Amino acid sequence: MSRPDAPARRLILASSSPRRVELLAQIGITPDQIDPADIDETPLKGEMPARLAQRLASSKAAVVAERHLNDVVLAADTVVAVGRRLLEKPADEAEARRFLKLLSGRNHRVFTGVAVVAQGRMTCRVVDTRVTFKHLSDAEIHAYVASGEWQGKAGGYGIQGRAAAFVQRIVGSHPAVMGLPLVETANLLYGTGWHPAA
Repeated sequence: MSRPDAPARRLILASSSPRRVELLAQIGITPDQIDPADIDETPLKGEMPARLAQRLASSKAAVVAERHLNDVVLAADTVVAVGRRLLEKPADEAEARRFLKLLSGRNHRVFTGVAVVAQGRMTCRVVDTRVTFKHLSDAEIHAYVASGEWQGKAGGYGIQGRAAAFVQRIVGSHPAVMGLPLVETANLLYGTGWHPAA
């Protein structure tokens, strides 16, 4: 049994997202365990998008860290916003269509919060990425919604799939829009003294 003051070595991913596992694999990181956090993700009244992303990532990390006191816990959350309006995960096809029409031909922002807990200390970063969609035709919106790719995705789209054809420009972190900013995540992890096993 490890001592409470022993260096944390195992990496726990507080997310059930296969995309985040794939993104970590791109930089040679494989979580030792996946242990999703079950928290209420409802925005607080008047909560700004960047603050929401940070709070949700931090809350997920804190909840899971309570179950893994001697490990490193990584959590993340992605929030899509048009101005101050949050675009959460669409409840149904009609809402997905509304989101895509709102995003069509304009800029929006994707805020991804990343939190790491190691040896009782939490560090957190929020990455702000600006994304510009081309003008979408009704046919393009219909086809995308029919594909089902919008399900479970903030803003109603996944940039790693068919929606890549909608994106004219990205200013910031492409992997952050997919769910995990890799530079910032690696820096937070390595800052705790944790490194992938050789």
